[in-house]
Amino acid sequence: MGYTLEQLKRDGIPKLLNGIADRDGWEAKRKEIKARWEAFIGGLPELVPLRYDVLAEEEEERHRRVHLRYDTAYGDSVTAFLLIPKDGLRNADGKMPAIMALHQTANEGKAEICLPTGKKNRRYGYELANRGYVVLAPDTITAGERVYEGASPFQTAPFYEKYPEWSAVAKMIADHRQGIDLLVSLEEVDAANIGAIGHSLGGYNAFFLAGADERIRAVVSSCGFATFTGDEKPNRWGRRDWFSHIPAVTDELEQGRVPFEWHEIAALAAPTPFFNWSGQADAIFPHWEPIAEAMRDLRGLYEWLGEPERMLSLDGTSGHDFPTPVRAAAYEFFDMWLHASSVTGQTGE
Repeated sequence: MGYTLEQLKRDGIPKLLNGIADRDGWEAKRKEIKARWEAFIGGLPELVPLRYDVLAEEEEERHRRVHLRYDTAYGDSVTAFLLIPKDGLRNADGKMPAIMALHQTANEGKAEICLPTGKKNRRYGYELANRGYVVLAPDTITAGERVYEGASPFQTAPFYEKYPEWSAVAKMIADHRQGIDLLVSLEEVDAANIGAIGHSLGGYNAFFLAGADERIRAVVSSCGFATFTGDEKPNRWGRRDWFSHIPAVTDELEQGRVPFEWHEIAALAAPTPFFNWSGQADAIFPHWEPIAEAMRDLRGLYEWLGEPERMLSLDGTSGHDFPTPVRAAAYEFFDMWLHASSVTGQTGE
């Protein structure tokens, strides 16, 4: 597995189902992708026992905001906001669906998406709580309350000094999996109906999380999907002087290779319901044509798996943004897969 940059330039997006004749063939390929992915990100640790401390509570008009800190792997802890609706969406047992809301590259971290003072078109944690979902929004490492002492936001150098063989991507996945543990422990939460949403950094963290943890039952990614194919700056994923996602990617790029294509990583979650939004005028990920091609190929996998209605990819003319009409469609997608199914027993069709 893996591709040369010249191969991607010549042939375009590699086909997920190339050479696959049946489900056993796909499962074998999926396991191979998963093994390569986890090797490159440095592996995922076992979950640690759930423990969290409530730091403060605030009342909003339609939900209660709990400021807390929960334990994660290797003795670390994660600061987060837990938003609990006052009038939530209820299933037949009176429990509410829940969302892991993952923030973008914003110095404020969780506050950007959970407070009414957050940036326009980024307050999806706040909006989903007001819609009736229990929401957990953790700070990623290097953001919000988790900026390393003496460092600027999104500086990962202190992390790699401590964990030179690991990656920031694996660290974020591990922290977010612990967040799922917290959600499923809450008496208000319908543990069978948990989703993940994010914009940009949060967008790819959302589908990374779904590929690593089957408890995520629906994913929304806004401007978080890109490809190596057609990317003029592929080392955005490797070793850099600020936020270094996966250092081992740089070693591959120096040899003219990449370890995988990104729709293969998204495919680890298939056929989990997946909503993707990309902007054709996105200045961060401007190569929208191969991104759209990868989404078409991923949709082909969902169709082949017999679940075409679970995959919805939209692209439009906006930039690196999460516009109101797109958020509205994303929230309806969550309603279909996380709420209607829990109440009616239907598949969301």
